[in-house]
Amino acid sequence: MYNVGYRIVNNEEEAEDVLQEAFISAFRNLEFYRGDATFGAWLKRIVVNKAINYLKKRQLERLPDDDRWDVKEEEITDDLGHFPFTVERVREAIAILPDGYRAVLSLYLLEGYDHGEIGEILGISESTSKSQFNRSKKKLKAMLEGKDV
Repeated sequence: MYNVGYRIVNNEEEAEDVLQEAFISAFRNLEFYRGDATFGAWLKRIVVNKAINYLKKRQLERLPDDDRWDVKEEEITDDLGHFPFTVERVREAIAILPDGYRAVLSLYLLEGYDHGEIGEILGISESTSKSQFNRSKKKLKAMLEGKDV
């Protein structure tokens, strides 16, 4: 659960705070756990929500919610045979992405949420989530290729 929070807030102390607040919240709200999902999934959602709240406290920078900012979704290519980057290099690049990009990228790729769910979690439209995801991929790729720092 710590890793879930850390990937979103990108700060060790804040991730620890997120985790502590999530456990306190879960304990206080155990009576509301309905058993629709596993306890771990329920707790993970609390951690994600607490982490997003921390980002909002830091004045999450995100794009205006309108169609001007939509970016066409890229075709997925199976070009991984020549992937010259280490896991650590990718992790470092993700860590320096802007908060909004990193949050959407983490929620989509690492936590498995779809863009509709991400939109609900972050309070943005589904198309904005898709746009930020595509922009984060482009920025990440450029950073890894040394074209953008």
